[in-house]
Amino acid sequence: MDTSRTELLLGKENIKKLKEKNIFVVGIGGVGGIVAEMLVRTGICKLSIIDYDIIEPSNINRQIISLQSNIGKLKVDVLKNRLIQINPDAIINAINVKLTEDNVSQLIEKNCDYVIDAIDSVKDKACLIEYCKKNSINIISAMGTAKKIIAPIYEISDIYKTQNDPLSKVIRKILKERGIKNHKVCYSKQENLQCDGLGSIMWHPTACACVITSEVIKDLLKEN
Repeated sequence: MDTSRTELLLGKENIKKLKEKNIFVVGIGGVGGIVAEMLVRTGICKLSIIDYDIIEPSNINRQIISLQSNIGKLKVDVLKNRLIQINPDAIINAINVKLTEDNVSQLIEKNCDYVIDAIDSVKDKACLIEYCKKNSINIISAMGTAKKIIAPIYEISDIYKTQNDPLSKVIRKILKERGIKNHKVCYSKQENLQCDGLGSIMWHPTACACVITSEVIKDLLKEN
């Protein structure tokens, strides 16, 4: 893959460093799918993507991998094929399974460089965070992107400092009960609209994904 334009900003040595990193993206829907693609386009060559779901018609309004032509297909298979078309040299490990408390230790490699948590399930999200914290694995979590429509503003914060985000509030309570004192998240304090179900529009998960990817790349390069 031609990374010449990225090298102008990051430098050739940093591009080499990114190629050596081992990243996990858990949940590849609206946020996770875009994070995975941006990581590969930025130079990440070793990526594991974890999701158990198939592409459904309701995904098309916001998920980058979702097309009429691939409805019913496994998300991990579709995304892997897309990423390989972006960079044929990338090593993409597509894991079609639901991450839970029972299998998190088998799915997430302890020596990986970063985990991006884009899981929807509160229970599974909390267990992934707890596992990474206990094993000193770098992790960042996407918080709520639904029920918002105005121009998005997302920021990086400790979960204990978030405001006006219902998902952060729920996860924060669980983490506090488990003795976890800090956790990096990407969230928006913007108003949540009242609507039936989790209404979502593309620019919010996309904006969240952009901020997460930028933070992850910054952290990966800062380590060296």
